[in-house]
Amino acid sequence: MIKSMQNRAIVAGVGMIPFVKPGAGDTFDIMGAQATREALADAGISYDQIEQAYVGYVYGDSTCGQKTLYKVGMSGIPVFNVNNNCSTGSSALFLARQAIEAGIVDCAIALGFEQMNPGAIAAQFTDRPSPFDAFDEACDALVDMPDIPLALRYFGGAGLAHMEKYGSTLEDFAKIRAKASHHAANNPLALFRKELTPEDVLASPVMWPGVMTRLMACPPTCGAAAAILVSEKFAKKHNLRSDVVIAAQAMTTDTPSSFESQDMMKLVGYDMTSEAARQVYEQAGIGPDDIDVVELHDCFAHNELITYEGLGLCPEGGASKFIADGDNTYGGKFVTNPSGGLLSKGHPLGATGLAQCYELTHQLRGTAEKKQVDGAQIALQHNLGLGGACVITLYQAVGS
Repeated sequence: MIKSMQNRAIVAGVGMIPFVKPGAGDTFDIMGAQATREALADAGISYDQIEQAYVGYVYGDSTCGQKTLYKVGMSGIPVFNVNNNCSTGSSALFLARQAIEAGIVDCAIALGFEQMNPGAIAAQFTDRPSPFDAFDEACDALVDMPDIPLALRYFGGAGLAHMEKYGSTLEDFAKIRAKASHHAANNPLALFRKELTPEDVLASPVMWPGVMTRLMACPPTCGAAAAILVSEKFAKKHNLRSDVVIAAQAMTTDTPSSFESQDMMKLVGYDMTSEAARQVYEQAGIGPDDIDVVELHDCFAHNELITYEGLGLCPEGGASKFIADGDNTYGGKFVTNPSGGLLSKGHPLGATGLAQCYELTHQLRGTAEKKQVDGAQIALQHNLGLGGACVITLYQAVGS
């Protein structure tokens, strides 16, 4: 049973549009406005009831949040633009939750969107220091693969470190990607819905011999998602649904261990993940075994495997057995990424954290349709950004 907490933030409404390949959809402002309208409709409120907005995106000019929300309404409210790399959407959610719990506002929106380009992610400003300089230097010292795109070096290097330390295999990563495809087949909002076998994944183009094939990496994606958070007082006053609450949440950033350990797993956020998870479990008064469903940051299949251990879903070094036993899918201990995750659903950077919120809210409502996890009462969300920030959110179905 989760510990009670005063003035918990209620997830009153969520909205999400189908994720698409770059160039196949609308511009960021249209996507974001659509997701906002869907969240408002889901909550059963109007835009003029929103008191503050937190808007996340990575690739866009300042005040894209205003441009997007102005399409829905111009009510003069504070609009905060948020950029925290791949954890941007959940960072916006974190700020909205804080405002509700602190009693600053009674109704806030967290919105995330991204309009991405095809191909590998690249720096936008080359005339100034990169926030990744120290990370790139550490990665170069640990991974001597200069011809491989940097993101692949980071997460492929972390996967290779796990293989060397614990004996995980390329087949383990292939099984994770195949599992994602089976889950996404039931998600009409996912980018890739074709079911794959581990053999299909292994047969895809090799990006790093013995470490990674193309299908083990998530695709650049465009999309948007939003969540309306309200106080219990506001929900009662306006007769809104209050069946899903944020029971605990933590954000962590890098500590010296990210660099001093000379460990690729820690460079890509393992310690941020394990510490945020520890804080969340402590806040809620529960442990990993109490979790029913998880949406975690599988930007690469390698990061999903590492994150099983970082979240405490299995012991350190136990991920291969966890996968082999089917404990990461329906019928196992934890249904992981029922949406298909970033690998199949897609990864529009600013939207990802709020897309995870959308999925888990429907899971706890019992409205996830073919993706539904039977009896889901407690859900865990993990969203990671290099550079770095990790946000973990614990949701509870009220009455559990």
